[in-house]
This record gives sequence, structure tokens and C-alpha cells, in this order.
Amino acid sequence: MFVDSHCHLSFPELAARIDEIRTAMAAASVDRALCICTTLEEFDEVHALAMRYDNFWCSAGVHPDSEGVREPSVDELIALAGRPRVVAIGETGLDYYRLGERSVEDMAWQRDRFRAHIRAAKAARKPLVIHTRSASDDTLAILREEGADAAGGVFHCFTETMQVARSALDLGFYISFSGIVTFKNAVELQEVARYVPSDRCLIETDSPYLAPVPFRGKTNTPALVPHVAAKLAELRGTSIEAIAAVTSANFEALFRT
Repeated sequence: MFVDSHCHLSFPELAARIDEIRTAMAAASVDRALCICTTLEEFDEVHALAMRYDNFWCSAGVHPDSEGVREPSVDELIALAGRPRVVAIGETGLDYYRLGERSVEDMAWQRDRFRAHIRAAKAARKPLVIHTRSASDDTLAILREEGADAAGGVFHCFTETMQVARSALDLGFYISFSGIVTFKNAVELQEVARYVPSDRCLIETDSPYLAPVPFRGKTNTPALVPHVAAKLAELRGTSIEAIAAVTSANFEALFRT
């Protein structure tokens, strides 16, 4: 019924609890999940989850926040994208939130990495999983410059403005909502959730982070994604069953599962 379009089940908080997590997913009618890769070093573990369980899929990529890790080449990302049950490239993008003493100019390595992912996605014909934080202008500019609309993809865990949402939609991307949309202070995001067309919406947990209300502050798992769906149903004046159906169909269309 429900699909978690973005989770990190290989992270230490969840990796040792896979059987428990899968039992909870089944009880909550969460029948599929996309396991997201954040480093090349992590890929084998993420891919193993997708190979072991027929309702898991995975991505291949290096998160923009990951430093001191092996840098991906376009060719290597294309090769990984060709492995069974790999349905996306990412998560990738830009994150200027933790610049510290660095300037935006100092983050050229992040922009180069992002471009490599986009080029790989276009060549492999796989959608992109986009992470952007405090960097939306550069994120959108690079997507346009690289012709990323040819690959498509999703802006995951969306927390940006209505204008960024419109720009992402204009590029053909989907918008994914996480537990943040259930937070009381997420008023602007809730307006975006009302605005995004039904055929471009996804839901996710970003587990183990960002548990939705009423579990905020606890460890998140895919079993909690129905709470995101319930909030979207409330905001959009429809049923949770309708949200489950359309977001599941969108997942299948985008990731060709």
C-alpha cells in the first residue's frame, strides 16, 4: 500500500534491526522501500539489502556532505547503475549548510561531484535523487546546465520554497515529502505539499532521521511513512488511501520498478 521512497537501512541505527523493521513495515502496510547509498564504500552493503529482499531497491551515489571518501567517476557510477535492482543515481546534490569557515567558492569539489552524478544518470538512463540544502540556486542552475531533465528524478526530503518547488517541477522532477511536513512549524512546506500535483508527489522517511509527529525525536523507520501520507491527505483534502495509491504509482513510474 505505502512505499518509502528514501531510507538508509544500512546505517548503524537500523542495519542490525532489519528483521524487526521488516515486520513493522508489513504491519503498517509499507510494502516497498528504496535504500539510499551515500558513499561508494557503503554501496555493497546497500546493494546487498536490495538483492536479499524482493521489496527493496537501491541507489548508487555519494552524498554531497560525504568528505574524505572515495570520489565517484562518471564511469564507475554508470557501472554501479547497471547492477541488478539499482534504480537511481544519488543521493547527490549540493549542501552549503555546514560551510564553517569555507566559502561557497571553496565547495567547487561538491559541484564537480554533482555534475558527475548528473552525467552518469543521463548515460545510464536512471533518475537522480537530489539533496539540496542552503544551495537551491546552484542546484537548479547545475541541473539546467547539465540537461538533467533528460534523466529526471526527485528532490528528496523537500524543505525549500514554493519557487524552488515550481522550478523543480518545471525540470520534470518529482517532490518527496518526509516527516518534516508533519511538524507544527512547517507552515511553508505544508503549502508546497498542497500545491505539488498529485502525479509528482512521493513520500519518504529518510530513516533513521526525521521521524514524523507523534514520533518526532525518535529513531525513524519505513514503518512510519504512513504518518507522512496521513498528513498529506489532511493537507490536500483527500484520503490516506488515495495518497498511498498515487505515491506508489509515482514511485513505480519514476524508478521503473
